[in-house]
Amino acid sequence: MRLLILILCLVLPGCLGANTSVSPRPEPRPAQAEQGDFSAWLDGFASRAQAQGISSATLAQARPHMRYRPETIRLDQRQSEFGARVWEYLDNAVTTGRIAQGQSLMRQHSGVLSRIEQRYGVPPEIVVAIWGIETSYGADRGRVPLLATLATLARDGRRGAFFEDQLIDALKIVQSGEVSAGDLIGSWAGAFGHTQFMPSSFLAYAVDFTGNGKRDFWSGDPSDALASAANYLARRGWQRGQPWAVEVILPSGFDLGLTGQQRSASAWARAGLQTTTGAEIPGGDARLILPGGARGPAFLAYGNYDVLKEYNISDAYVLALGHLSDRLRGAGALRGQWPRSDRALTLSERKEVQRRLVALGFDTAGIDGRHGPATIAAVQGWQRQQGLPPDGYINAELLARLRR
Repeated sequence: MRLLILILCLVLPGCLGANTSVSPRPEPRPAQAEQGDFSAWLDGFASRAQAQGISSATLAQARPHMRYRPETIRLDQRQSEFGARVWEYLDNAVTTGRIAQGQSLMRQHSGVLSRIEQRYGVPPEIVVAIWGIETSYGADRGRVPLLATLATLARDGRRGAFFEDQLIDALKIVQSGEVSAGDLIGSWAGAFGHTQFMPSSFLAYAVDFTGNGKRDFWSGDPSDALASAANYLARRGWQRGQPWAVEVILPSGFDLGLTGQQRSASAWARAGLQTTTGAEIPGGDARLILPGGARGPAFLAYGNYDVLKEYNISDAYVLALGHLSDRLRGAGALRGQWPRSDRALTLSERKEVQRRLVALGFDTAGIDGRHGPATIAAVQGWQRQQGLPPDGYINAELLARLRR
């Protein structure tokens, strides 16, 4: 199961586990659902939960905490309309204050971070960058009663089947005795702890790193949560010693049709790519990505980039996390400049791009407003057909051309 985060076209931090696809559900009911109606739904849910091993005692303990939250539905319904541009996400995620605080915390927790790296192979700056982006280093772990928000999303959310599974997993955590029903708090979308795990992620990947007999995600001590994030990455294929990505400079006249292709470091060097620092391109296979198109920064993304996408499917999130980790270890700002005059496309516009490409014979692997590799490849194919630089970049200018 892929464990990751809810989408704001790019994905919001704060809910590891929430990207698993589920069957379509009916349209959400109005937020003013009658309490009696919700109570009837809870009765039916209790039977399904018991069939999956939740005891009557656990349900009795949890029932008072499974209240309907209209505000959760309002957030869920407006979540996907607009997608921020990559640079807007980075501007908010990688700030001078967050870099300084993260470096301070790396020194403060150097012992536990060193042991985490020894065990899981994930370097301190990656673990601390996750911590920083997810919860501002634990300062914003959420204050929402999770059983209430999960029950609400299971009942009326856009992805009800998924959230019903998460609610059952949350009850399993309560039943294990690791946290009481009343103390299970987190974000409106159901994630919790310093590194914002969903209940299914907690059950599958959380570790008791401190050895006190409890996987503690709720106290001020981040050790278990940081180690759990590293454990997750390690089990998803993190390669010790490999970078997540490096920023590169493209030579004049470079074939932008190579965007998205994976080649060896030596092949990219022969093609004229250079790192922005002047260092040798790190060894291994890497994929060229241009998240801001031909006018923006260029990166060689290694296998660990894709592992970070298992934590959060959004390229903007991964770029922010990776760049923050680089800054935490002392690297400088990105050299490339983003095309900041571009505006964000709405969800309907993103879907329109896909519909128009499909109508022209280019396969986008669905019309969902999520511009993944298939959509980017479709854009590149259309760009080549039109004699345009095939960088796969999607913006309002591209949509206007498709409308002609």
